[in-house]
Amino acid sequence: MVNDVVVVGAGPVGLLLAAELRLVGVDVTVIERAAARSPHSKALTLHPRSLEVLAMRGLAGPFVREGVPMPTGHYGGLPVRLDFSVLDTRFPYTLVLPQLRTEQLLEERLRELGGEIRWRHRALEVRQDADGAEVEVAGPDGTYTLRAAWVVGCDGAGSTVRSSAGIDFPGTRATTTGFLGDVVLDAPPSAPSVDNEHGGFLVVPLADGHHRIAGTTGESLAVPADQPLTFDELRGYVRRVAGTDFGMRAPRWLSRFGNAARQAARYRDGRVLLAGDAAHMHMPMGGQGLNVGLQDAFNLGWKLAAVCQGRAPEGLLDTYHAERHPVGAALLENTQAQTMLGATYTADARALRSVFGRLLAAHPAVNRQFAGELSALDVAYRPAEGEPGGAGERGGTGEPGGAGGGHSLAGTRAPDLGLAGAPEPSLYPLLADGRFVLLHLGPGGDAGRGTADGPGVAAARAAAEAIAGSPDRIRAVTARPTTAHDGWAGRDTVLVRPDGHVAWDAALSSR
Repeated sequence: MVNDVVVVGAGPVGLLLAAELRLVGVDVTVIERAAARSPHSKALTLHPRSLEVLAMRGLAGPFVREGVPMPTGHYGGLPVRLDFSVLDTRFPYTLVLPQLRTEQLLEERLRELGGEIRWRHRALEVRQDADGAEVEVAGPDGTYTLRAAWVVGCDGAGSTVRSSAGIDFPGTRATTTGFLGDVVLDAPPSAPSVDNEHGGFLVVPLADGHHRIAGTTGESLAVPADQPLTFDELRGYVRRVAGTDFGMRAPRWLSRFGNAARQAARYRDGRVLLAGDAAHMHMPMGGQGLNVGLQDAFNLGWKLAAVCQGRAPEGLLDTYHAERHPVGAALLENTQAQTMLGATYTADARALRSVFGRLLAAHPAVNRQFAGELSALDVAYRPAEGEPGGAGERGGTGEPGGAGGGHSLAGTRAPDLGLAGAPEPSLYPLLADGRFVLLHLGPGGDAGRGTADGPGVAAARAAAEAIAGSPDRIRAVTARPTTAHDGWAGRDTVLVRPDGHVAWDAALSSR
Protein backbone atom coordinates (compact mmCIF):
# COMPACT_ATOMS: atom_id res chain seq x y z
CA MET A 1 0.00 0.00 0.00
CA VAL A 2 1.28 3.45 -0.94
CA ASN A 3 0.35 6.27 1.40
CA ASP A 4 -0.25 9.83 0.33
CA VAL A 5 1.77 11.13 3.28
CA VAL A 6 3.80 9.66 6.12
CA VAL A 7 4.15 11.98 9.10
CA VAL A 8 7.07 11.12 11.38
CA GLY A 9 6.37 12.32 14.92
CA ALA A 10 3.11 12.46 16.89
CA GLY A 11 3.79 15.62 18.85
CA PRO A 12 1.53 18.65 18.47
CA VAL A 13 2.98 19.61 15.09
CA GLY A 14 2.61 16.18 13.54
CA LEU A 15 -0.88 15.78 14.99
CA LEU A 16 -2.15 19.08 13.61
CA LEU A 17 -0.61 18.45 10.20
CA ALA A 18 -2.12 14.96 9.99
CA ALA A 19 -5.52 16.30 11.05
CA GLU A 20 -5.37 19.01 8.38
CA LEU A 21 -4.64 16.40 5.74
CA ARG A 22 -7.38 14.05 6.95
CA LEU A 23 -9.85 16.96 6.97
CA VAL A 24 -9.88 16.92 3.17
CA GLY A 25 -9.51 13.16 2.72
CA VAL A 26 -5.76 12.71 2.29
CA ASP A 27 -4.46 9.29 3.37
CA VAL A 28 -1.95 9.75 6.23
CA THR A 29 0.13 7.39 8.33
CA VAL A 30 1.60 8.82 11.55
CA ILE A 31 4.48 6.98 13.21
CA GLU A 32 5.90 7.76 16.64
CA ARG A 33 8.96 6.19 18.27
CA ALA A 34 7.64 6.58 21.84
CA ALA A 35 5.38 4.01 23.42
CA ALA A 36 3.07 6.65 24.87
CA ARG A 37 2.87 10.38 25.50
CA SER A 38 5.27 11.85 28.02
CA PRO A 39 3.52 12.99 31.21
CA HIS A 40 5.96 15.90 31.35
CA SER A 41 4.98 18.95 29.32
CA LYS A 42 7.92 20.86 27.87
CA ALA A 43 5.62 23.63 26.68
CA LEU A 44 2.83 25.27 28.66
CA THR A 45 1.66 28.14 26.50
CA LEU A 46 -0.63 28.65 23.51
CA HIS A 47 -0.28 32.07 21.92
CA PRO A 48 -3.02 34.20 20.32
CA ARG A 49 -2.26 33.16 16.74
CA SER A 50 -2.29 29.48 17.66
CA LEU A 51 -5.69 29.94 19.26
CA GLU A 52 -6.87 31.64 16.07
CA VAL A 53 -5.57 28.67 14.07
CA LEU A 54 -7.61 26.34 16.25
CA ALA A 55 -10.65 28.62 16.00
CA MET A 56 -10.53 28.42 12.21
CA ARG A 57 -11.28 24.72 12.49
CA GLY A 58 -13.81 25.04 15.31
CA LEU A 59 -11.37 23.56 17.83
CA ALA A 60 -10.56 26.44 20.18
CA GLY A 61 -13.39 25.84 22.66
CA PRO A 62 -11.94 22.93 24.69
CA PHE A 63 -8.52 24.57 24.83
CA VAL A 64 -9.91 27.87 26.09
CA ARG A 65 -12.21 26.17 28.61
CA GLU A 66 -9.37 24.15 30.13
CA GLY A 67 -6.55 26.68 29.92
CA VAL A 68 -5.76 29.68 32.09
CA PRO A 69 -5.69 32.98 30.15
CA MET A 70 -2.89 35.43 30.90
CA PRO A 71 -3.25 38.93 29.38
CA THR A 72 0.48 39.60 29.69
CA GLY A 73 3.69 37.87 28.73
CA HIS A 74 7.37 38.39 29.33
CA TYR A 75 10.19 39.45 27.03
CA GLY A 76 13.56 38.18 28.16
CA GLY A 77 12.25 37.80 31.70
CA LEU A 78 11.96 41.57 32.09
CA PRO A 79 9.68 42.68 34.94
CA VAL A 80 7.84 45.05 32.56
CA ARG A 81 5.28 42.71 30.99
CA LEU A 82 4.08 42.69 27.39
CA ASP A 83 0.40 43.66 27.13
CA PHE A 84 -1.54 41.26 24.89
CA SER A 85 -4.87 42.92 25.67
CA VAL A 86 -4.19 45.60 23.03
CA LEU A 87 -3.87 43.06 20.20
CA ASP A 88 -6.53 42.91 17.49
CA THR A 89 -7.75 39.38 18.15
CA ARG A 90 -10.55 37.51 19.88
CA PHE A 91 -7.82 35.88 21.98
CA PRO A 92 -5.86 38.80 23.52
CA TYR A 93 -3.93 36.60 25.92
CA THR A 94 -1.59 33.65 26.20
CA LEU A 95 -3.23 30.46 27.38
CA VAL A 96 -1.50 28.32 29.98
CA LEU A 97 -2.22 24.71 29.06
CA PRO A 98 0.25 21.81 29.44
CA GLN A 99 1.57 20.39 26.20
CA LEU A 100 0.31 16.97 27.22
CA ARG A 101 -3.27 18.20 27.17
CA THR A 102 -2.72 20.04 23.88
CA GLU A 103 -1.50 16.80 22.35
CA GLN A 104 -4.42 14.81 23.76
CA LEU A 105 -6.96 17.23 22.29
CA LEU A 106 -5.23 17.23 18.90
CA GLU A 107 -5.09 13.44 18.92
CA GLU A 108 -8.84 13.35 19.58
CA ARG A 109 -9.29 15.57 16.54
CA LEU A 110 -7.15 13.30 14.38
CA ARG A 111 -9.05 10.19 15.46
CA GLU A 112 -12.40 11.88 14.77
CA LEU A 113 -11.17 12.40 11.21
CA GLY A 114 -10.21 8.75 10.83
CA GLY A 115 -6.50 9.08 11.53
CA GLU A 116 -4.42 6.82 13.73
CA ILE A 117 -0.96 6.74 15.28
CA ARG A 118 1.48 3.85 15.18
CA TRP A 119 3.18 3.99 18.59
CA ARG A 120 6.63 2.39 19.06
CA HIS A 121 7.35 2.72 15.33
CA ARG A 122 10.69 4.45 14.80
CA ALA A 123 11.90 5.91 11.51
CA LEU A 124 15.36 4.52 10.75
CA GLU A 125 15.97 6.10 7.37
CA VAL A 126 14.18 7.98 4.61
CA ARG A 127 14.95 7.44 0.93
CA GLN A 128 13.35 9.25 -1.98
CA ASP A 129 13.10 9.11 -5.74
CA ALA A 130 11.25 11.10 -8.38
CA ASP A 131 7.91 9.42 -7.62
CA GLY A 132 7.89 9.24 -3.85
CA ALA A 133 9.74 8.31 -0.70
CA GLU A 134 10.29 5.29 1.51
CA VAL A 135 10.58 5.23 5.28
CA GLU A 136 12.42 2.33 6.84
CA VAL A 137 10.58 1.69 10.12
CA ALA A 138 11.43 -0.37 13.20
CA GLY A 139 8.22 -1.52 14.88
CA PRO A 140 7.30 -3.94 17.68
CA ASP A 141 7.10 -6.80 15.18
CA GLY A 142 10.24 -5.98 13.23
CA THR A 143 11.46 -3.73 10.45
CA TYR A 144 9.32 -2.79 7.46
CA THR A 145 9.10 -0.15 4.73
CA LEU A 146 6.43 2.50 4.26
CA ARG A 147 6.07 3.91 0.76
CA ALA A 148 4.48 7.36 0.35
CA ALA A 149 4.20 10.22 -2.08
CA TRP A 150 5.47 12.60 0.62
CA VAL A 151 7.20 12.35 4.00
CA VAL A 152 7.07 15.10 6.61
CA GLY A 153 9.53 15.17 9.48
CA CYS A 154 7.89 16.42 12.66
CA ASP A 155 10.37 14.42 14.70
CA GLY A 156 12.13 17.09 16.71
CA ALA A 157 15.52 18.74 16.82
CA GLY A 158 17.33 15.41 16.35
CA SER A 159 15.22 14.64 13.27
CA THR A 160 15.98 11.38 11.49
CA VAL A 161 14.01 12.64 8.50
CA ARG A 162 16.17 15.76 8.22
CA SER A 163 19.45 13.89 8.52
CA SER A 164 18.35 11.20 6.03
CA ALA A 165 17.47 13.88 3.50
CA GLY A 166 20.89 15.47 3.94
CA ILE A 167 19.40 18.82 4.95
CA ASP A 168 21.92 21.00 6.79
CA PHE A 169 21.02 22.28 10.26
CA PRO A 170 23.41 25.21 10.74
CA GLY A 171 23.52 27.38 13.82
CA THR A 172 25.14 27.65 17.23
CA ARG A 173 25.67 25.12 19.99
CA ALA A 174 24.43 25.61 23.54
CA THR A 175 26.57 27.99 25.58
CA THR A 176 23.99 28.81 28.26
CA THR A 177 21.68 26.50 30.18
CA GLY A 178 18.66 27.08 32.36
CA PHE A 179 16.73 25.02 34.88
CA LEU A 180 13.12 23.87 35.04
CA GLY A 181 11.13 22.20 37.78
CA ASP A 182 7.50 21.27 38.31
CA VAL A 183 7.04 21.41 42.09
CA VAL A 184 4.56 22.19 44.85
CA LEU A 185 5.03 25.62 46.48
CA ASP A 186 3.44 26.05 49.89
CA ALA A 187 3.96 29.83 49.76
CA PRO A 188 4.21 30.84 46.09
CA PRO A 189 5.32 34.39 45.21
CA SER A 190 2.68 36.96 44.30
CA ALA A 191 4.59 38.15 41.21
CA PRO A 192 5.01 35.96 38.10
CA SER A 193 8.78 36.53 38.05
CA VAL A 194 11.70 37.18 40.37
CA ASP A 195 14.78 38.95 39.04
CA ASN A 196 17.94 40.51 40.48
CA GLU A 197 21.72 40.51 40.07
CA HIS A 198 21.92 36.82 41.09
CA GLY A 199 19.56 35.52 38.41
CA GLY A 200 15.91 35.30 37.50
CA PHE A 201 13.07 32.85 37.14
CA LEU A 202 9.42 32.65 36.17
CA VAL A 203 6.74 30.99 38.28
CA VAL A 204 3.73 29.58 36.43
CA PRO A 205 0.81 28.00 38.33
CA LEU A 206 -0.39 24.70 36.90
CA ALA A 207 -3.95 23.41 37.12
CA ASP A 208 -3.13 20.49 39.41
CA GLY A 209 -1.65 22.52 42.27
CA HIS A 210 1.94 22.38 41.07
CA HIS A 211 3.99 25.34 39.90
CA ARG A 212 6.61 25.47 37.17
CA ILE A 213 9.79 27.34 38.00
CA ALA A 214 12.07 28.07 35.04
CA GLY A 215 15.04 30.36 34.87
CA THR A 216 18.79 30.88 35.10
CA THR A 217 21.32 32.04 37.65
CA GLY A 218 24.96 32.98 37.35
CA GLU A 219 25.86 29.55 38.70
CA SER A 220 23.50 27.55 36.49
CA LEU A 221 24.55 29.01 33.15
CA ALA A 222 27.63 26.88 32.58
CA VAL A 223 26.24 23.52 33.72
CA PRO A 224 25.97 21.12 30.75
CA ALA A 225 22.40 20.71 29.54
CA ASP A 226 22.66 16.90 29.74
CA GLN A 227 23.68 16.90 33.42
CA PRO A 228 20.69 15.85 35.55
CA LEU A 229 19.16 18.59 37.68
CA THR A 230 18.70 17.63 41.33
CA PHE A 231 15.98 18.90 43.64
CA ASP A 232 18.53 20.33 46.08
CA GLU A 233 20.19 22.15 43.20
CA LEU A 234 16.87 23.68 42.11
CA ARG A 235 16.12 24.81 45.66
CA GLY A 236 19.59 26.32 45.90
CA TYR A 237 19.14 28.32 42.69
CA VAL A 238 15.78 29.67 43.82
CA ARG A 239 17.05 30.57 47.28
CA ARG A 240 20.07 32.33 45.79
CA VAL A 241 17.79 34.64 43.80
CA ALA A 242 14.75 35.01 46.08
CA GLY A 243 16.13 34.31 49.54
CA THR A 244 13.52 31.58 50.00
CA ASP A 245 12.38 28.42 48.25
CA PHE A 246 8.68 29.27 48.78
CA GLY A 247 8.08 26.01 50.62
CA MET A 248 9.19 23.97 47.63
CA ARG A 249 8.47 20.22 47.80
CA ALA A 250 7.17 17.20 45.87
CA PRO A 251 9.20 17.61 42.67
CA ARG A 252 7.47 15.96 39.74
CA TRP A 253 9.84 16.82 36.91
CA LEU A 254 13.31 18.39 36.87
CA SER A 255 15.15 19.30 33.69
CA ARG A 256 17.60 21.66 32.01
CA PHE A 257 17.41 23.49 28.68
CA GLY A 258 20.01 25.18 26.51
CA ASN A 259 20.31 28.05 24.04
CA ALA A 260 21.43 26.11 20.97
CA ALA A 261 19.96 27.91 17.93
CA ARG A 262 19.72 26.09 14.62
CA GLN A 263 17.52 26.22 11.54
CA ALA A 264 17.18 23.83 8.62
CA ALA A 265 18.73 25.23 5.47
CA ARG A 266 15.61 24.28 3.56
CA TYR A 267 12.17 23.10 4.66
CA ARG A 268 11.67 21.02 1.52
CA ASP A 269 13.98 18.61 -0.24
CA GLY A 270 12.16 16.89 -3.08
CA ARG A 271 9.59 14.60 -1.50
CA VAL A 272 10.67 15.39 2.07
CA LEU A 273 9.45 18.31 4.18
CA LEU A 274 10.19 19.50 7.73
CA ALA A 275 8.07 21.25 10.34
CA GLY A 276 8.37 22.32 13.97
CA ASP A 277 11.52 21.52 15.95
CA ALA A 278 12.87 19.46 13.05
CA ALA A 279 13.10 22.75 11.17
CA HIS A 280 14.15 25.11 13.99
CA MET A 281 15.48 24.83 17.55
CA HIS A 282 16.18 27.62 20.04
CA MET A 283 16.16 28.68 23.69
CA PRO A 284 12.55 28.36 24.97
CA MET A 285 12.19 32.07 25.65
CA GLY A 286 8.59 33.26 25.52
CA GLY A 287 7.16 29.80 24.88
CA GLN A 288 7.25 30.26 21.11
CA GLY A 289 8.54 26.91 19.83
CA LEU A 290 5.38 24.82 20.00
CA ASN A 291 3.34 27.72 18.62
CA VAL A 292 5.54 28.38 15.60
CA GLY A 293 5.50 24.64 14.92
CA LEU A 294 1.70 24.54 14.93
CA GLN A 295 1.69 27.47 12.52
CA ASP A 296 4.19 25.64 10.26
CA ALA A 297 1.77 22.71 10.12
CA PHE A 298 -1.19 24.97 9.36
CA ASN A 299 0.66 26.62 6.47
CA LEU A 300 1.82 23.31 5.04
CA GLY A 301 -1.38 21.30 5.50
CA TRP A 302 -3.63 22.84 2.85
CA LYS A 303 -0.78 23.08 0.34
CA LEU A 304 0.28 19.46 0.72
CA ALA A 305 -3.35 18.33 0.50
CA ALA A 306 -3.84 20.27 -2.74
CA VAL A 307 -0.73 18.69 -4.26
CA CYS A 308 -1.68 15.18 -3.09
CA GLN A 309 -5.11 15.48 -4.64
CA GLY A 310 -3.83 16.88 -7.93
CA ARG A 311 -5.41 20.29 -7.40
CA ALA A 312 -2.11 22.16 -7.44
CA PRO A 313 1.35 21.63 -8.95
CA GLU A 314 4.24 20.55 -6.74
CA GLY A 315 5.64 24.06 -6.96
CA LEU A 316 3.05 25.18 -4.41
CA LEU A 317 5.10 23.35 -1.79
CA ASP A 318 8.03 25.66 -2.48
CA THR A 319 5.97 28.49 -1.01
CA TYR A 320 6.01 26.62 2.30
CA HIS A 321 9.75 27.18 2.62
CA ALA A 322 9.51 30.68 1.16
CA GLU A 323 6.86 31.70 3.69
CA ARG A 324 7.88 29.86 6.82
CA HIS A 325 11.69 29.90 6.69
CA PRO A 326 11.83 33.69 7.30
CA VAL A 327 9.45 33.22 10.23
CA GLY A 328 11.79 30.61 11.69
CA ALA A 329 14.79 32.90 11.20
CA ALA A 330 12.97 35.70 13.02
CA LEU A 331 12.13 33.25 15.80
CA LEU A 332 15.81 32.45 16.33
CA GLU A 333 16.75 36.13 16.34
CA ASN A 334 13.96 36.91 18.80
CA THR A 335 14.88 34.14 21.24
CA GLN A 336 18.60 34.90 21.01
CA ALA A 337 17.92 38.54 21.88
CA GLN A 338 15.76 37.46 24.81
CA THR A 339 18.49 35.11 26.01
CA MET A 340 21.00 37.96 26.05
CA LEU A 341 18.55 40.06 28.07
CA GLY A 342 17.32 37.36 30.38
CA ALA A 343 20.25 35.03 30.98
CA THR A 344 23.24 37.35 31.44
CA TYR A 345 24.07 38.85 34.81
CA THR A 346 27.07 41.10 34.25
CA ALA A 347 26.81 44.77 35.21
CA ASP A 348 26.57 45.67 31.52
CA ALA A 349 23.72 43.21 30.99
CA ARG A 350 21.88 44.54 34.05
CA ALA A 351 22.17 48.06 32.64
CA LEU A 352 20.77 46.85 29.31
CA ARG A 353 17.83 45.21 31.07
CA SER A 354 17.11 48.40 32.97
CA VAL A 355 17.16 50.54 29.83
CA PHE A 356 15.09 48.05 27.87
CA GLY A 357 12.53 47.78 30.67
CA ARG A 358 12.10 51.56 30.75
CA LEU A 359 11.67 51.56 26.99
CA LEU A 360 8.86 49.00 27.16
CA ALA A 361 7.18 50.85 30.03
CA ALA A 362 7.35 54.30 28.45
CA HIS A 363 6.46 53.48 24.84
CA PRO A 364 3.24 51.49 24.28
CA ALA A 365 4.05 51.17 20.58
CA VAL A 366 7.26 49.30 21.39
CA ASN A 367 5.43 47.09 23.84
CA ARG A 368 2.79 46.46 21.17
CA GLN A 369 5.42 45.57 18.58
CA PHE A 370 7.05 42.93 20.76
CA ALA A 371 3.65 41.56 21.79
CA GLY A 372 2.82 41.24 18.08
CA GLU A 373 6.04 39.36 17.41
CA LEU A 374 5.68 37.01 20.37
CA SER A 375 2.01 36.27 19.60
CA ALA A 376 2.75 35.74 15.84
CA LEU A 377 -0.13 38.04 14.93
CA ASP A 378 2.32 40.16 12.93
CA VAL A 379 3.31 37.38 10.51
CA ALA A 380 2.66 38.31 6.90
CA TYR A 381 3.70 36.61 3.67
CA ARG A 382 5.03 38.86 0.92
CA PRO A 383 3.24 38.02 -2.35
CA ALA A 384 5.50 37.03 -5.22
CA GLU A 385 5.21 38.84 -8.54
CA GLY A 386 1.84 38.00 -10.06
CA GLU A 387 0.95 35.45 -7.38
CA PRO A 388 -1.58 35.57 -4.53
CA GLY A 389 0.83 34.48 -1.81
CA GLY A 390 4.57 33.99 -1.69
CA ALA A 391 7.69 34.75 0.29
CA GLY A 392 7.34 35.34 4.01
CA GLU A 393 8.13 38.24 6.26
CA ARG A 394 7.29 39.15 9.83
CA GLY A 395 5.28 42.32 9.98
CA GLY A 396 4.36 44.48 7.02
CA THR A 397 1.14 44.94 5.14
CA GLY A 398 1.86 43.20 1.88
CA GLU A 399 3.22 44.65 -1.32
CA PRO A 400 1.78 47.92 -2.66
CA GLY A 401 -0.39 48.04 -5.67
CA GLY A 402 -3.06 45.29 -5.33
CA ALA A 403 -6.17 45.31 -7.46
CA GLY A 404 -7.52 48.32 -5.67
CA GLY A 405 -4.28 50.34 -5.68
CA GLY A 406 -2.45 51.38 -2.53
CA HIS A 407 -1.49 48.55 -0.23
CA SER A 408 -2.89 45.12 -0.85
CA LEU A 409 -3.85 42.89 2.06
CA ALA A 410 -2.37 39.92 0.19
CA GLY A 411 -0.23 37.82 2.50
CA THR A 412 -1.45 39.41 5.71
CA ARG A 413 -3.30 37.63 8.48
CA ALA A 414 -7.08 37.91 8.20
CA PRO A 415 -8.73 38.88 11.50
CA ASP A 416 -11.90 37.13 12.65
CA LEU A 417 -13.95 39.72 10.79
CA GLY A 418 -17.47 40.15 12.11
CA LEU A 419 -20.02 39.57 9.33
CA ALA A 420 -23.70 40.45 8.95
CA GLY A 421 -25.73 38.42 6.48
CA ALA A 422 -23.26 35.52 6.38
CA PRO A 423 -23.99 31.89 7.41
CA GLU A 424 -21.71 32.47 10.42
CA PRO A 425 -21.30 35.59 12.58
CA SER A 426 -17.61 35.94 11.76
CA LEU A 427 -14.95 34.79 9.31
CA TYR A 428 -13.15 32.01 11.18
CA PRO A 429 -16.09 29.58 11.44
CA LEU A 430 -16.42 29.86 7.65
CA LEU A 431 -12.96 28.26 7.35
CA ALA A 432 -13.87 25.19 9.40
CA ASP A 433 -13.90 22.78 6.46
CA GLY A 434 -10.51 23.92 5.15
CA ARG A 435 -11.75 25.66 2.01
CA PHE A 436 -10.86 29.08 0.66
CA VAL A 437 -13.38 31.76 1.56
CA LEU A 438 -14.23 34.35 -1.08
CA LEU A 439 -15.72 37.33 0.74
CA HIS A 440 -17.86 39.84 -1.13
CA LEU A 441 -18.09 42.82 1.20
CA GLY A 442 -20.19 45.94 0.94
CA PRO A 443 -22.47 48.30 2.83
CA GLY A 444 -25.70 46.67 3.91
CA GLY A 445 -24.51 43.28 2.69
CA ASP A 446 -25.12 44.50 -0.86
CA ALA A 447 -25.35 41.41 -3.02
CA GLY A 448 -25.18 43.35 -6.27
CA ARG A 449 -21.48 43.90 -6.10
CA GLY A 450 -20.89 40.51 -4.54
CA THR A 451 -22.73 38.42 -7.12
CA ALA A 452 -22.14 40.37 -10.31
CA ASP A 453 -19.54 39.03 -12.70
CA GLY A 454 -17.52 42.24 -12.44
CA PRO A 455 -13.77 42.29 -12.91
CA GLY A 456 -13.04 42.15 -9.17
CA VAL A 457 -15.20 39.09 -8.50
CA ALA A 458 -14.08 37.34 -11.67
CA ALA A 459 -10.40 37.95 -10.88
CA ALA A 460 -10.85 36.75 -7.30
CA ARG A 461 -12.62 33.59 -8.39
CA ALA A 462 -9.95 32.95 -11.02
CA ALA A 463 -7.25 33.42 -8.40
CA ALA A 464 -9.05 31.09 -6.00
CA GLU A 465 -9.56 28.39 -8.60
CA ALA A 466 -5.93 28.68 -9.71
CA ILE A 467 -4.74 27.86 -6.17
CA ALA A 468 -7.56 25.64 -4.92
CA GLY A 469 -7.61 23.75 -8.20
CA SER A 470 -11.33 23.12 -7.98
CA PRO A 471 -14.42 25.33 -7.65
CA ASP A 472 -15.72 23.13 -4.82
CA ARG A 473 -12.72 24.16 -2.70
CA ILE A 474 -14.04 27.74 -2.60
CA ARG A 475 -16.79 29.05 -0.34
CA ALA A 476 -18.28 32.32 -1.63
CA VAL A 477 -19.96 34.53 0.97
CA THR A 478 -21.67 37.90 0.62
CA ALA A 479 -21.84 39.89 3.84
CA ARG A 480 -21.35 43.26 5.51
CA PRO A 481 -18.42 43.75 7.90
CA THR A 482 -19.48 44.52 11.46
CA THR A 483 -16.00 45.00 12.96
CA ALA A 484 -13.24 47.42 12.01
CA HIS A 485 -9.65 46.32 11.44
CA ASP A 486 -6.57 48.11 10.13
CA GLY A 487 -6.39 48.00 6.34
CA TRP A 488 -9.82 46.43 5.83
CA ALA A 489 -11.92 49.56 5.35
CA GLY A 490 -13.19 49.87 1.79
CA ARG A 491 -12.32 46.34 0.75
CA ASP A 492 -14.76 44.88 -1.71
CA THR A 493 -13.63 41.34 -2.52
CA VAL A 494 -11.19 39.36 -0.39
CA LEU A 495 -10.00 35.81 -0.94
CA VAL A 496 -8.89 34.13 2.31
CA ARG A 497 -6.67 31.06 2.22
CA PRO A 498 -7.49 27.97 4.32
CA ASP A 499 -4.77 29.05 6.77
CA GLY A 500 -6.40 32.44 7.37
CA HIS A 501 -4.03 34.60 5.31
CA VAL A 502 -5.29 36.80 2.50
CA ALA A 503 -4.57 35.46 -0.98
CA TRP A 504 -6.12 38.30 -3.02
CA ASP A 505 -8.14 41.45 -2.42
CA ALA A 506 -9.74 44.36 -4.25
CA ALA A 507 -10.85 47.77 -2.95
CA LEU A 508 -14.16 49.44 -3.64
CA SER A 509 -12.38 52.06 -5.72
CA SER A 510 -11.40 49.43 -8.28
CA ARG A 511 -15.03 48.63 -9.21
